[in-house]
Amino acid sequence: MQRRSDERVRALLDALLEGRVSPGLAERVAGGLGLPERGRYAVAVLRRAGRHEPVRAALDVGGMRFWWRTRAEREIAVVALGDRGPAELAEVLTARCCGPGGISPVVEGLAELDRARRLAEAALLTCVAGSTRIVRLEERLTTALLVSQPELSARLVTEVFGPLLTLEPAERALLVETLDAWLECGGSAGRAAGRLFCHRNTVFNRLRRLEALTSRSLSRPRELIEMTLALDAFRLTAAGSPAGRA
Repeated sequence: MQRRSDERVRALLDALLEGRVSPGLAERVAGGLGLPERGRYAVAVLRRAGRHEPVRAALDVGGMRFWWRTRAEREIAVVALGDRGPAELAEVLTARCCGPGGISPVVEGLAELDRARRLAEAALLTCVAGSTRIVRLEERLTTALLVSQPELSARLVTEVFGPLLTLEPAERALLVETLDAWLECGGSAGRAAGRLFCHRNTVFNRLRRLEALTSRSLSRPRELIEMTLALDAFRLTAAGSPAGRA
């Protein structure tokens, strides 16, 4: 009887995650799990990446309570956060689980689990191929906007990086890597050179070549934004992922 009761609660939890809301559903899940209907919750979605066994994690870690559900190539965790936040949740998952994964913002009740799951899925989609990171949506908002509009993202790459795409793969990867490093280093050519193991003048030369190819200047804020967004979109495509880092 206890097994049947547990299965019923899990089925009800699945219904909340899938957005199949009905009167009293959140209340029944709260009663079955011994949780408040209103409270601080988050959802994490991990890609199984060929794992044959579902993620095994403690039900109570660092003041947070976890309920795991398996869906095809996904592991979904519903987490009662208590007084913790998504950053602490990311630390716990990173220490115990294989990525990639995405974590939703905090929602204020069990009835919002479907929205949290969709936002966690959006965060997961920002992870490039080969990534093992577990990321929070708050870290990837602009990139999440890109992946939510794949047709516009592809158009952005074509419009901004069009000439770049005609280069030999090795040269293209080198220029993309240089732009990525320069942006990650806050626009410092010296720091980017240290990361890339080359001279700072080499960084300047590659950036100037990028500017010439794209007809855009990295010193103009609006054009810099276009280049940055195009880089994110490029890295999330099959062509861009080998050059990217999550």
